[in-house]
Amino acid sequence: MAKIWETKAGAGVDPFIDEFLSSVQADSRLLREDLEGSLAHAAMLGRTGIIPEATAAALAGGLSELAALARAGSLAVDPGAEDVHSFVEAELTRRLGDAGRSLHAGRSRNDQVALDLRLWMRRASGEVSATILDAIDALCALASRGLTAVMPGYTHMQRAQAVTFAHHLLAWCAALERDHGRFADAEARADECPLGACALAGTGLPIDRELCARELGFARPSRNSMDAVADRDAAVEFASCAATLLMHLSRFCEEIVLWASSEFGFVRVGPSCSTGSSVMPQKRNPDPAELIRGKSGRAYGSLVALLVMQKGLPLAYDRDLQEDKALVFEAGDTALSCLRAFCLLVASLEPQAGRMRDAAESGCLWAADAAEFLVSRGIPFRTAYAAGRALVEAWVRAAEGGGFGRNPAIAGVIAALGEAGLAGLHPAWAGVSPGELVPYLSLEACIARRDLVGGPAPARTASEIGRLAAFTKSERGRTRDRV
Repeated sequence: MAKIWETKAGAGVDPFIDEFLSSVQADSRLLREDLEGSLAHAAMLGRTGIIPEATAAALAGGLSELAALARAGSLAVDPGAEDVHSFVEAELTRRLGDAGRSLHAGRSRNDQVALDLRLWMRRASGEVSATILDAIDALCALASRGLTAVMPGYTHMQRAQAVTFAHHLLAWCAALERDHGRFADAEARADECPLGACALAGTGLPIDRELCARELGFARPSRNSMDAVADRDAAVEFASCAATLLMHLSRFCEEIVLWASSEFGFVRVGPSCSTGSSVMPQKRNPDPAELIRGKSGRAYGSLVALLVMQKGLPLAYDRDLQEDKALVFEAGDTALSCLRAFCLLVASLEPQAGRMRDAAESGCLWAADAAEFLVSRGIPFRTAYAAGRALVEAWVRAAEGGGFGRNPAIAGVIAALGEAGLAGLHPAWAGVSPGELVPYLSLEACIARRDLVGGPAPARTASEIGRLAAFTKSERGRTRDRV
């Protein structure tokens, strides 16, 4: 296929260099966007009188026909083309003759590729956003089954305080809700139209940039023609959103891997999302969680490569920017595939409430509550903390050899101490009866008292699940319009 820039036949670009310079393998994915942008540009050329209305109509017909073929999967980009833009122009010219040669008036491939990528990122941001909503819905459905399932909350991977399974899952939802907002922000950052910037300085033809921007659904034309063809900030922002999302998914999947292990046993991964071993038939491996965790590096790589690619480029367009598309596509594809796998993985999880409860009882997850009990009776916190620590030490002594077993229930330890024994641990316990302390330190009571915004009390988690359901429903309608 002849290059659209060639002025002399057989100018002699080395075949390897020719293939090396070609971007068609990557930008053939932009066929839909290139046709969409070309339709708006052709309409503008006709309305402004730059080309005859009849020519504009012929272009519109030809482009619409190509778009229909593309939607049907019947239009393949010629792998010998330099890029998708030259392919579209060549196809039009083959079908329409001189009318096809009129399309490129008032634009350059520099503003054309910038436009196509922005159109793709707007659409991809909406698609990822919609799938984030699916993930939130999947987590809320699982959380609804674990409103009262007590489990340990951890700091430093040490059992710390009692929470519920639902509360832990809602922490994941909080991060995903932020991710949804980030992709909305990235979409807004891409929402200006570079068409009309041409190579770098615009054109002397009387084009109407505002008309093109409106036709394509952009908020406005780009502010500066040089920046319009050199700027890839929106690509960096899109990749940054994908990297942050994958970081979150990787963290969640790390916890799923831990929970599914025999050491934790908090969940089972159903057969639809786990695999067996060719050697050890007793095993079921949480492979989707591990692979999502591993794929996070792809998103990080795309972001870093986009940043490094641009860091030393002078204005305006440089061929280095040809690398942007493959990197953006990789970030978007990784985000979308990992999200879809995560939704299926979450739906396959089988909570093991008994194992969670045993882990929560195995330790002093009530320790902070013991101090708060005394604070509620007027004891200064630091004094109450010391008294609570003394009660923890009594529990440890009971676990080590007091005849209570390795995991004594705090109720039994307090009952054995009695009122006098409590007072002997620390003066702050003087006058406290086991009958009032024991129910205060039950794990259900510890959780129920945390009835504050963002807390793990079942009433709060149920309310948050309801809020998230309303959020995903309202956002889904807005997101659907953008995809």
